[in-house]
Amino acid sequence: MPTRTARTAWNGTLQEGSGQVELSSSKVGTYEVSFPKRAAEEADGTTSPEELIAAAHSSCFAMALSNEIGKAGGTPQSLEVQADVTLGQKDGGPHITKIKITVRGEVDGLDAAGFEQAAQAAKAGCPVSKALAGVDEISLDAALE
Repeated sequence: MPTRTARTAWNGTLQEGSGQVELSSSKVGTYEVSFPKRAAEEADGTTSPEELIAAAHSSCFAMALSNEIGKAGGTPQSLEVQADVTLGQKDGGPHITKIKITVRGEVDGLDAAGFEQAAQAAKAGCPVSKALAGVDEISLDAALE
């Protein structure tokens, strides 16, 4: 399996500095980052490690769920996955305190219970979920539409 790469160039102090994170492998873009905007309610045109983790988790979960639905005998027609990553405080410092995955799906061949079972298996099996095992709480809200 391939290795993917991102690169960040940072200038200045934590509070006054800023940087740019480049998605080097895909070359799809370079995005601004700053700690004050990371900790603010409004992102105001910048991304953050938490948003990038949310992107990674939602896309990985969608792929894992598609696979689990197929293994259970269903056919996914559409999956809408949102990951909400919360930055909080723990042990006196910043910490990712929780992640909430919300998924709504249109699936042929599975009932609500089968979809929930596939979603739980995807949550447990997704490589990004496994990498984020140190997060205090990863919750799942899964439902068919």
